[in-house]
Amino acid sequence: MANKDYYAALGLEKGASDEEIKKAFRKLAIKYHPDKNQGDKEAENKFKEINEAYQVLSDPEKKERYDKFGTVDFDGSGFGSGGFGGFDFSDMGGFGDIFESFFGGGGGGGRRRNGPQRGSDLEYTVNLTFEEAVFGVEKEIAINRSESCETCRGTGAKAGTSKKTCPTCSGTGQIRTQRQTPLGSFVSTTTCNNCGGSGSIIEEPCTTCHGKGHVRKNRKIKVNIPAGVDTGNVMPLRGQGDHGTNDGPPGDLYVRINVSPSKKFVRKGNDIYYDTHISMGNAALGVEITVPTVDGDVKYSVPAGTQSGTLFRLKGKGVPRVNSSGRGDQYVKVIVDIPKTLNDKQKDALRAFMEACGEKVGETTHKKGLKDLFK
Repeated sequence: MANKDYYAALGLEKGASDEEIKKAFRKLAIKYHPDKNQGDKEAENKFKEINEAYQVLSDPEKKERYDKFGTVDFDGSGFGSGGFGGFDFSDMGGFGDIFESFFGGGGGGGRRRNGPQRGSDLEYTVNLTFEEAVFGVEKEIAINRSESCETCRGTGAKAGTSKKTCPTCSGTGQIRTQRQTPLGSFVSTTTCNNCGGSGSIIEEPCTTCHGKGHVRKNRKIKVNIPAGVDTGNVMPLRGQGDHGTNDGPPGDLYVRINVSPSKKFVRKGNDIYYDTHISMGNAALGVEITVPTVDGDVKYSVPAGTQSGTLFRLKGKGVPRVNSSGRGDQYVKVIVDIPKTLNDKQKDALRAFMEACGEKVGETTHKKGLKDLFK
């Protein structure tokens, strides 16, 4: 590929970063690999082309010369007698895992299982009353989680014994296989079948956990729920999830909040809404009413002439802000009740009231419009 565009061969622009070059090569190598395209001469040539480009662009010195002069003059014989200089895909940060399917690997991706592994996260939903959510509460919850076996201390081996290093993989949990192909030497990595990737063998399993190193246990945990929480809030309890393996850290427990609605109040954010009913007379003359709040009953003076639907605010009588200072407000909606039936005495009193206002029974009053003004 002398005087050819190595960047174009990998589908890149000149000046691409090392990570972009590696990523592009991996993608194309999977597509054109000879083991996947047996008998396809075009794919074989393409694989040679991208491999040659990668050999240059992945080498800082060669890449610098290529970027400067547009060509690289090596030893005139390409990249070694094997064509690719014994390229080892296992040194590319897990690239051997990708090629495992091409080389007949048994699955598992060659991932090591003998290192520390974090425990799984757990979820729990706690139900609260309206008042508990407003003021906060301590709850005791019961969870079932995976914990390290106390009998074997998480090793999985019977008391008095210990794990043995796997003789097949020498404790690595992986098997490296080198194959010679017409294009050179390739190395793939697979999970050790003898130890399952753990790197160790348990000859005498623990009688409590049966060699697993962990057991399921029911635990009760006290949770301090702060004031002001609402449905949909999530509280993370760090380290209260499943225990990790091989000295890995535990997972977390996520407590989801569900709040039952109140029979009296309606909550909107940190504000509380309450409806109260008064008569026509009290709305017209004004009245002192008793209003329930989450803190207890309070007195409020409704001014004379209050219209139905009017909102009054009780400052600071709402819901506390979670993990903060201050509270929302309570809004009181006044609903003026119109009587559906009247006795004769009430009717007479109402007619007298209307006459005192200069209004006749059955007459509709209205404001004059523009048409009336021009008559």
